[in-house]
Formats: sequence, structure tokens, C-alpha cells
Amino acid sequence: MDKDLNKMRIKIFDTLSRIVDPEINTSITELELIDEVNIDKDKVKVDLHLTSPFCPAVFGFKICQDIHDNLLQIDGIDKVKVNVSNHFMAEQINNQVNNSPNPSINSKTI
Repeated sequence: MDKDLNKMRIKIFDTLSRIVDPEINTSITELELIDEVNIDKDKVKVDLHLTSPFCPAVFGFKICQDIHDNLLQIDGIDKVKVNVSNHFMAEQINNQVNNSPNPSINSKTI
């Protein structure tokens, strides 16, 4: 694996490990909700599932929005796509999160 790609992967998973499920206050990585992370230059796609197909939509949206917004804060990432599956509101969550405006470039902190 390319050194830069490996560094980026470490930053991504470090960031993901700090995002928590707001209903149970546990990291999404500890809950093993991340199914796959694809990195293509400055683009990242995260596939995930939620704790249950009927997890409250507000929590599902919060988790997905946090993934989207926090990964965009990493230098070198310009586009993030989040794909939640196996949830009764997956299509709506994906559409809303992936069509949300990107956080300000000036607020990059990670």
C-alpha cells in the first residue's frame, strides 16, 4: 500500500473512531458499523449499516452527517459520499447527507 494512502487511511479511521452513536454513546468503529471505506485520491466513500434496520432515523442521520462533515475536515479530502444500507430510511438519509453543503474550508481542524 502506498505510504500516503496508508497515512490517509489511518487519519480516516482515527476520525471515524471518534464518531459515536448518540443513542448509546459508543464509537461507530467499536460497534463495527463501518462496512467499507474506499479512497480514490481526494474522494472517500464510506459504506455502513446502523445498529438496526429501525434505528431512529434522527440518530442514523446524525451518524451519517457526522461521518460526512468530519471526514471533509481532513486535509486532502475534498469529497465524501456516505452510503448507509439496511435501514428503513436509508435512501432519504443518503440523499440528505450527500447533498448537504460542505463545511467551510477555513474550519479544517483535523
